[in-house]
Amino acid sequence: MRTLHTSFRVSNLAVSLAFYAALGYEQVGRVDLGAGATLTMLKFPDEEVVTLELVHRPDDGRVDVGTGFSHIPVQVDDLAALLARLAEAGLTPGPVERPGGTDGPQVSWLTDPDGYRIELVQWPPGHPYGITAADFR
Repeated sequence: MRTLHTSFRVSNLAVSLAFYAALGYEQVGRVDLGAGATLTMLKFPDEEVVTLELVHRPDDGRVDVGTGFSHIPVQVDDLAALLARLAEAGLTPGPVERPGGTDGPQVSWLTDPDGYRIELVQWPPGHPYGITAADFR
């Protein structure tokens, strides 16, 4: 089994698409559900499959993220360059943190227009993609 993608309901599709495009996502396709509702599929250029789905249902009103959602992590190759690009696009990422100490990952947080939090993670050189069992040994 594999996880397919994360799905967020968004209140303003155009604003959300601009935000995620600034982050580096590209639109793969869109499904019209009728009555103005859509599913918009996104991925990063180097990904083979859709990793984020934006669900827009205008009749459902404003999105309430609530307290049950925490974040989605996004692995980046060059955090400093990405943060500069995001700032140029008018977005406000948080400061760089080093939760694992100087030899651990670099992390910055970004919040989308509906309040979903994105964790931007740059692993130290030589670390494999994502978190593996080796990270806990």
